[in-house]
Amino acid sequence: MFDALPAERPSTPLLDQIACPADLKKLSERQLLSLSREVRAWLLWSVSQTGGHFGAGLGVVELSVALHAVYDTPDDRIIWDVGHQAYPHKILTGRKEELLTIRQKGGLAAFPKRAESEYDAFGVGHSSTSISAALGMAIAAKTQGSKRRSVAVIGDGALTAGMAFEALTHAGHVQPNLLVILNDNEMSISENVGGMATYLSRLLVSEPYHHLRENSRKLLSKLPLAWELARKTEEQVKSLVTPGTLFEELGFNYLGPIDGHDLPELLATLKKLKHLSGPQFLHLVTKKGKGFIPAEADPIGYHALTKLEKPVKPLQTPPPATTKKKPKYSNVFGQWLCDMAAQDERLLGITPAMREGSDLVKFSRQYPERYFDVAIAEQHAVTLAAGMACEGMKPVVAIYSTFLQRAYDQLIHDVAVQKLDVLFAIDRAGVVGEDGPTHHGTLDISYLRCVPEMLVMAPADENECRQMLTTGYQYPGPAAVRYPRGTGPGVEITQDLQSLPVGKAEVRRQGKKLALLALGSLVPTAEKLAETLDATLVNLRFVKPLDEALLLEMAAKHELLVTLEENAVMGGVGSAINELYAAHNLQPNLLNLGIPDRWVDQGTPAELLEDCGLDEQSLLAQIEKRLSLL
Repeated sequence: MFDALPAERPSTPLLDQIACPADLKKLSERQLLSLSREVRAWLLWSVSQTGGHFGAGLGVVELSVALHAVYDTPDDRIIWDVGHQAYPHKILTGRKEELLTIRQKGGLAAFPKRAESEYDAFGVGHSSTSISAALGMAIAAKTQGSKRRSVAVIGDGALTAGMAFEALTHAGHVQPNLLVILNDNEMSISENVGGMATYLSRLLVSEPYHHLRENSRKLLSKLPLAWELARKTEEQVKSLVTPGTLFEELGFNYLGPIDGHDLPELLATLKKLKHLSGPQFLHLVTKKGKGFIPAEADPIGYHALTKLEKPVKPLQTPPPATTKKKPKYSNVFGQWLCDMAAQDERLLGITPAMREGSDLVKFSRQYPERYFDVAIAEQHAVTLAAGMACEGMKPVVAIYSTFLQRAYDQLIHDVAVQKLDVLFAIDRAGVVGEDGPTHHGTLDISYLRCVPEMLVMAPADENECRQMLTTGYQYPGPAAVRYPRGTGPGVEITQDLQSLPVGKAEVRRQGKKLALLALGSLVPTAEKLAETLDATLVNLRFVKPLDEALLLEMAAKHELLVTLEENAVMGGVGSAINELYAAHNLQPNLLNLGIPDRWVDQGTPAELLEDCGLDEQSLLAQIEKRLSLL
């Protein structure tokens, strides 16, 4: 048990001998217990050096050790849901030292990644995919005549998504050799851990019980009434001490709940489960942040950890007074939501399990009856909003760009086709940094602007974000405001709820020859470029509808037009402007700059923008090169 992060690199003699999971099979149970302590110490120290996901990994140290000690990975497949919990898995699969590069440019990915290791059976970043993927692998193994096993490890939060239950239902139907492990970290399902539950779990995985169960089924199947009575009696007895009746009804053999930190019990259970046929469901109760006292006390606050900077010697002279801290865009949204709710009692706030990230904490406390956290269920969140809008309410869906992708069908058919009054506050637009390609919000402009009658906006600063939220809220139909992670340029925010004229761009600077048509987060950079190049600068503001009159005027008055956006070039606002000019039979000299047609890996936002050619110097070089050709 640790009460503070290790100040020095920990000694890990056993872990240093683990080159691959096969080495775990050489260790005794006592040594595996020692190895678990070393893995936890290394995780604590390494993440304090790099920053990264924290609490979930600490909660599955013993499970990670047990799985790799019992199963024959990588031939047997272990699929980790979400991926936040996979750091111990990476440590045990030959990536111990590389963990010091995690979430950095050129380093380890924040989540399991197939291209990174043969032990990462399935790439992941979003939740609730593990059971479907593991089921697909189990069916493939059966089809191929292979005896390899598939194991899905899913948290109780991820189990709230419909996709997970769709997979459970299908698995019960096809009856594959599949193990689903529910990592219940005391957030929801059950706290039923005790002597009786442990005893029953041991009984349910024992060979005599399974022989008795199968022989009884064969015998009593000839007597339907007797078999049905025996089956119901078994379920009722098990339901007295387990919450697994639901999973039994879906066709799984339910086991648990057991203590997920009891390594000997885990090893014994997994060894027996490995040889059972059909779909198995093992329910573990764990502690998020296990072994680190502050994280156990505050699992939400310690979900991830920022890099700990080394202390520096105090200055001889006092430092200058610090400037006022700039609010993040999510803070701007959170305050706006409370302010608008105070004016309009029809407002309802919805989030798919992103209360803290989307800054809905204040709203949830001030307006608890108007706040709805639907858990990790993005599709439900959007259609829930559609139902509310049908009854005259004003729902606001706070959602990350990358997560809205999962509810695209609902956005189109349940909201947009019916022209319902729903506002989407889309956070984490553009490159978001260390979480990599599964979390970048670089596609939303492309997938939103093709939706008929959808209002799509992107603010250049914090005050414009507030104004656009009001504009979208007042718009009689589906509207979206997409804003980046972190802070903006730091402009003063007016406290009124002022809207913007729909579809009107803003000319921020008049220049010659060159016009920069910039959107959202790249407007501040474009301002610097415009000064350097004596260019006209247009803050587009609206992706849809475009300010057609102004854009036609720009084409008539300038020799080169450059579009700038932190979104995929393909299908982005630059493409929309190209289409506008083509529709008017114009062929202006155009340069579209944005995210190139490739997946963007992890790194700091500054590093990634430079890689994409969207930092100031790269943009300047590309524009000057095109100007030289005029």
